[in-house]
Order: sequence, then structure tokens, then C-alpha cells
Amino acid sequence: MSEHVRTTRETIENMLRVVIEGTRDDLADCYAEDVVITNPFAPEEFRESRGNAAVRTRMKSFAQYLHYTEIKNVTIHETTDPQVAVVEFTVVGDLAPSGKQFELPSINVIRVVDGLIAESRDHSDGVRTAKLLEDIQAQG
Repeated sequence: MSEHVRTTRETIENMLRVVIEGTRDDLADCYAEDVVITNPFAPEEFRESRGNAAVRTRMKSFAQYLHYTEIKNVTIHETTDPQVAVVEFTVVGDLAPSGKQFELPSINVIRVVDGLIAESRDHSDGVRTAKLLEDIQAQG
């Protein structure tokens, strides 16, 4: 009997759960080896990550500044392509070491292949993202 491969919805639900309950390594494990993540509205240096190793490194570098405490307002829109879903959600957390609270609404278009995220186009609130990056740079 073959092993169950997570569906697109199950993969996304798992990723959102791991953001809060897991480590950044656990989160990176949700992504394929050849994953491509694009952030079209982010500053140039944060616009694209290619490959799991790059994603893992980026996640770990931000872990020292961003502590996620909640994912809320989640809506998963399934599409006619079973590998693709559009996900609306808000990440809630605090900025270390100041403890300043933040909420970051996002819409991601995610492609899942064999139970892993193979592509994600992440669209976060540009003004809030810029403010978070400013706050991180001020502390770093």
C-alpha cells in the first residue's frame, strides 16, 4: 500500500500550523528542494529565494527578529488546478528584542507537488513589510 501524500490543502494547513508550532527548520521542511519563492512587492534583496537551502537560510536569519505567535483570518481558495491554491491569512507576532507587536496580512499563491511547496508567490502588505524591515535593520 502506498504512503499518503498530502493534498495541496493539507500541505498548506500543515505549513500554517508549523509557522506557529514548529522551528524554522520544520517550516523549511515544508518546501521542495527546488522551491521558488517570490515576493513581488518586497525590496529587491528580498524579492526571490531559489532552492530549499536559500529558503532555510533566510528563515533562520529572520528568526532572531520575528517571533510568530498566531496565524489568523485564514481562507484557502482551491483552484481548478489541484496543485494550486490561493491562501489569505494574517501572521501575528512580535519583533525581538523590542517586543513590538505586528500583524502582517498576506495573500499567497502556492503550488504543491508531492506534498511539498514547490512554488509560492507571496503578496504581503507592502507598507507593513517595509516598516518591519526598517525595525529589523534598526535593531541589527
